Amino acid sequence: MTQHNDRDLNMLAAAVAQWLTTHGRVLAVAESCTGGWVAKALTDLPGSSAWFGQGFVTYSNEAKTQAIGVPPALIESDGAVSETVACEMALGAQRNAVSDFAVSTTGIAGPGGGSPDKPVGTVCFGWALPNGVVETERHHFEGDREAVRRASVAQALEGLLDRFAGPLSF
Repeated sequence: MTQHNDRDLNMLAAAVAQWLTTHGRVLAVAESCTGGWVAKALTDLPGSSAWFGQGFVTYSNEAKTQAIGVPPALIESDGAVSETVACEMALGAQRNAVSDFAVSTTGIAGPGGGSPDKPVGTVCFGWALPNGVVETERHHFEGDREAVRRASVAQALEGLLDRFAGPLSF
């Protein structure tokens, strides 16, 4: 697993910012396990208010429901750490922040809280695109809490860049 440092995150955030600026688009984030770190990486950049709309730190299940509209029944059935919840988090951020794109993170950073089917290091991501499509991924990251969270921030940003470069027209 690649260990990302602050410089890597800054470079990824700058690339996201450049694409959003060039295309006149706005991004929102909904974060659980990353606790606002994706938003921090992005808003560390000067001028981010031009392309960063809003960030939601929805750490608790209740916050996911109240702030961005994730259905409680979905959290109950699939668990907060699931691709379905990541999908709803991204959609909720996109809708509530009135943004073009949104990215979400929900996972188990550790050191506790894991289970056999969702061990510590499991993180789910959602990317809501302007064409109504939401793409999700589930990853497993190794390391301590800091390493899992840092890798999650990098994956969220890399996932945006992958989607910006993809075949869909925005």
